[in-house]
Amino acid sequence: MTNIQQVTSENIEDITALFDEYKVFYKPKYDINSVAALIPERITKSDSVIFLAYIDVQVVGFTQIYPMFLSVSMQKLYVLKDIYVDPTHKGKGIGKILLNRGKEYTIEHHGKSLILETEINNTGKHLYERLGKLKDLQYLQYFHYYCLSEIK
Repeated sequence: MTNIQQVTSENIEDITALFDEYKVFYKPKYDINSVAALIPERITKSDSVIFLAYIDVQVVGFTQIYPMFLSVSMQKLYVLKDIYVDPTHKGKGIGKILLNRGKEYTIEHHGKSLILETEINNTGKHLYERLGKLKDLQYLQYFHYYCLSEIK
């Protein structure tokens, strides 16, 4: 049976190895020490909420949700940027359970919506569509990436 728990100071160590696997999955160049510091900082600063999926005592997946605020509608909005299920546990409904927990969290905190962002070629997008998530065909997103060493 899958059990979902929010990351707190008591279980924060449970996500480190799985988050490392997630980062490797996306193949960025990163420092493992920065991964270990990233999660506690997000939780301490309340920058995000992370939910872990456990089967028995093993962590098999997680999702990370970031809060935002819409000025025009004056409502909260949440962005689900990270979701990962251990490849050996895919096909067991864990992704669906994590997505539904994100939806529940958004409703519990009076959010207007939960936005899912993913790469165009991500195979998980089919799950999002099966669960009734709508592809945004109305808005475009533009990004400008900064290198921290360039910002003074």
